[in-house]
Amino acid sequence: MLVSGGPSSSSALLSVGGQEAVLRVDPAFVPVLDVKLGALVVLLIATLLFGFAPLCIVRGAGHVRRRWLSLISCFAGGVFLATCLLDLLPDYLQGISGLNFPLPEFIVAMGFFLVLVLEQIVLDFKDRSSSQQEEGHHHHRRGSVESEGHLHADLDSQSALRAFILVFSLSLHSVFEGLAVGLLEEDEEILEICLALLIHKSIISFSLSFQLSQNRLRRSVVSGCVLLFAVMSPLGIALGVGLTETKTSPRHQLACSSLEGLATGTFIYITFMEILPHELSSTRSRIPKVAMMLLGFAVVTAVLFIKL
Repeated sequence: MLVSGGPSSSSALLSVGGQEAVLRVDPAFVPVLDVKLGALVVLLIATLLFGFAPLCIVRGAGHVRRRWLSLISCFAGGVFLATCLLDLLPDYLQGISGLNFPLPEFIVAMGFFLVLVLEQIVLDFKDRSSSQQEEGHHHHRRGSVESEGHLHADLDSQSALRAFILVFSLSLHSVFEGLAVGLLEEDEEILEICLALLIHKSIISFSLSFQLSQNRLRRSVVSGCVLLFAVMSPLGIALGVGLTETKTSPRHQLACSSLEGLATGTFIYITFMEILPHELSSTRSRIPKVAMMLLGFAVVTAVLFIKL
């Protein structure tokens, strides 16, 4: 068997048993696939590194002043705010348009109310369970101690629920981001978008991990959430690579846009009902907190500007 190159790099002459055949190879396919696989690995590693970094910071919280941790949390709030208004919402509105009824805004509102109703149902169930258990106590002092324990448990469950919703909304959006990268076919465009996405995901991963660590969650839970979030964009890239040869139907695109709209609504709820009120309710360092929020917003804005 003899193999010889043709006049161009896209073909080769194969000789087997005296018969010749021409093998044609697309020169752009292999490099594009390599770039996508490289982006998949780099995104996964960078997201994990930046996601686990806050665990080390919080572990040394006794040596780090509480004021600086609060400022970092405000920076994360600015990052989430910019991600919601400048990244999630425009991508979603671009996917649904051309209707007389404001369907995109309606789906976002449904995502907001979905989280609100879900959280209130869980908290109402917890409150009723706590009141029933308190009625069984005969001693007032013992009941007071138990009430404080139930209050702490309710706060923990509330924080855990909001943390789960935050991770879910971010993970869902990350899948769509990775899917967009996986569907690209130009080397230069893939590299540019992956670079911006790498910076963006690193910032989001750090902010997410820090916010979860502030919610009194166990380190194993935070680590699992970071791992789940880190896998989503590579998963989206892999799905995009698999779909490059197939055409998506309008129904499929509508379903994806609707899911992203629900994720945007849940993200608005977490940003405006959990992160920002918690940090701005304190009377300390008001101006530095606002400055850190603006800084986080500006960083994400700059990253999104690089994408353009």
